[in-house]
Amino acid sequence: MYYSEDLIEEVRSRNDIVDVISGYVRLQRRGSSYFGLCPFHNEKSPSFSVSPGKQMYYCFGCGAGGNVFTFLMEYENFTFPEAVKTLADRCGVELPEVEYSEEARRQADLKSRLLEIQKKAARYYYFELRQEKGRAAYEYLRGRGLSDETIKRFGLGYSGQQSREMYQYLKHEGYPDSLLKESGLFGMDERSGFYDKFWNRVMFPIMDVNNRVIGFGGRVMGDAKPKYLNSPETKIFDKSRNLYGLNFARTARKPNLIICEGYMDVISMHQAGFNQAVASLGTALTVQQSLLMKRYTNEVLVTYDSDEAGTKAALRAIPILREAGLSIRVINMKPYKDPDEFIKALGTEAFQKRIDEAQSSFLFEIEVLERSYNLGDPAAKTAFFDETAKKLLAFSDELERNNYIEAVARKYGVGYDTLRRKVNQLGLTLAGAAPRPKPRDLSAPKKAKEEGTAASQKLLLTWMVSEPRYFQVIRRYVEPEDFTVPLYREIAGILYEQQQKGSLNPAGILSRFENTEEQREAAAVFNAVLKEVETKEEMEKALQETIYKVKQEALNKKAHELSPADMEGLQRLIQDRRDLEKLHISLD
Repeated sequence: MYYSEDLIEEVRSRNDIVDVISGYVRLQRRGSSYFGLCPFHNEKSPSFSVSPGKQMYYCFGCGAGGNVFTFLMEYENFTFPEAVKTLADRCGVELPEVEYSEEARRQADLKSRLLEIQKKAARYYYFELRQEKGRAAYEYLRGRGLSDETIKRFGLGYSGQQSREMYQYLKHEGYPDSLLKESGLFGMDERSGFYDKFWNRVMFPIMDVNNRVIGFGGRVMGDAKPKYLNSPETKIFDKSRNLYGLNFARTARKPNLIICEGYMDVISMHQAGFNQAVASLGTALTVQQSLLMKRYTNEVLVTYDSDEAGTKAALRAIPILREAGLSIRVINMKPYKDPDEFIKALGTEAFQKRIDEAQSSFLFEIEVLERSYNLGDPAAKTAFFDETAKKLLAFSDELERNNYIEAVARKYGVGYDTLRRKVNQLGLTLAGAAPRPKPRDLSAPKKAKEEGTAASQKLLLTWMVSEPRYFQVIRRYVEPEDFTVPLYREIAGILYEQQQKGSLNPAGILSRFENTEEQREAAAVFNAVLKEVETKEEMEKALQETIYKVKQEALNKKAHELSPADMEGLQRLIQDRRDLEKLHISLD
């Protein structure tokens, strides 16, 4: 670690985890904890828990967990020192200046070195674009109306036609194959070994919000397939949690963000002055991306392609954006397909006018719904209003619902009172319908049964953290050395040390683990859901059975490791086994 444990603990304790995570995830209080949709995997029911008491988070769906440092490292792809510095700046703690050699920085951790590789690759591609072999790619970009300034700003480049150019360049820079394999820039063939994933393509560096290159998109020159190719997911690149252009858009000081489909749309819009434009990375919009946008704005304008595929993409994106708490409007680009075509044909003023006139996402959904019905036919028209009424019921706020009823009534020439009665009648009908089955509870998912010994040790640790009086009982019989699982033994040792000092601090323990998997497992211990025990007698029985299993396994381990010549050790072991058989746990 780069900073003292005391300093790290000061930074952690001065950054309330609920406040920090609320900047990324919409949280709602439920009992003593806060819950929201997990930013690390797609889900519809909130299983992501943040505990202000423990100063930790844990997802009961995917198992992600940790403290405030872990969250920034996982969400922002920060190294540990970067997370410490960000949180220190946030709470006003001054960190000591530490100088590192170039080699020390490069060896710091895998993510740092992968970021270094991506940066060097981006510079190489940019250089190649300006060479003779990159002329066709450069002329393609200029032909798309991009200026040299824009090409430089977005770091656009070119990957040559040789299939091992980048590999040879990075090998010459001293990077081992084991690291290059993790970079996402190369494929592997049994005959020829490493080869470049990107060749003969216009290259679009993908940057995170901190302007660090984390991956690439490539547009082929010619007719080869696929036309567009993105970096695969790596330890620094998760396409579901990043947005192209957000590194620029987040500082645009505009009242909204504009979400569009492709790299060229974003680039051409920025060049035209609409520097709040972003795009998803070759996939449908994700929950994580919507939450990312929520950090920087309260309103998103959707400007997907105006064809059928673009319309379907917009309809999929709208509920995701709405769930994130964003206000959504849809830009009409007809008769043109996308923003790039529109701006080239009609100019920036016309596009700004379309932004100003962008319609409510709900009215856009109704407009698309209308296409499925022949409103000249009375039966079809009635069916259309039935479906519209169902959509209007989704607004829980009565005033908001009435405002939309008024807007729909005005647009389709039906009386406000008539439509309002229809919505209310439908609401009463649905309220009387059979209740839907409750969604599956994600707070305690069924997992593969853990090994009995490890499960017992984990359970003891959970009790120790959850209930101080259980800790006092357990410590009478169990020592840290009795935990045979190495991670659990280390956690127990720290807990005993903290307890002697008079204060348990689970979140502080996580900072001692540098390995992400160890942090996750430790977080799982501290956030495990305990089965309800109704009586003191039942709890005493559960403690007795669990302590017995843990002690028995510890003695078995000692017996296995005991030297046959160690008679004194053998006698102690025999006595310990006798004592274990007399074990009687009481909470009195």
